[in-house]
Formats: sequence, C-alpha cells, structure tokens
Amino acid sequence: MATPAKSVAPFPHVDVSGEAPTIDGTTMKVVELVMAQRAHGWSPEELHFQYPHLSMAQVHAALAYYWDHRAEIDADIERRRRFAEQARLELEHEPLARRLRALNPDA
Repeated sequence: MATPAKSVAPFPHVDVSGEAPTIDGTTMKVVELVMAQRAHGWSPEELHFQYPHLSMAQVHAALAYYWDHRAEIDADIERRRRFAEQARLELEHEPLARRLRALNPDA
C-alpha cells in the first residue's frame, strides 16, 4: 500500500499566520516586496540584490504568492496609498511642515 503524499504548503517561503503575509524567517511583508518591485521596476534578481537577506527562493515565492492573491494585495497597496495621502494632507498645515517649506519654497 502506498504511503500518502506529504502535504506541502503552496508557498513554502511565505508565512500567512499573521496579520499580513510575510516572507518566512523575516519581518518583510510580501506587499512591501511587491511595492518595491513596482516602484523601481526591479526584476527578481534585482530584488535579491537590493534585499540580500532574501534568498532567490524567498523572492520568487513572495512574487508567486502575490500573483495568486493579487486582488487582496492590490487592495492593501491602495489602502496604504490612501493612508499615506491622508497623513500627508493632515500634516501639511503643521507648524514644522510650514517652517520646512519656508526654508525651501521651491520644494
């Protein structure tokens, strides 16, 4: 009688046990790697170069996880963009922000 096949996680280098999927053995979220790739147009090899603590297997697993969960992660990216924009708008009129703009009015 054949022994049952061992169950293998579909994304062995992605930890989905927390609030957001992270790259196993790190604190880096999958969404952060995807955002870096989008912002800079980096290939998986360049992501590995920029984040040398990640193995190529971790990079590829995180990107594969993204493509299998694209809608969910894209929604997280949009939520983060809205949050950053709201924070920017709220801080725009803070005294420190006004003083800094006064030092460099062309910025």
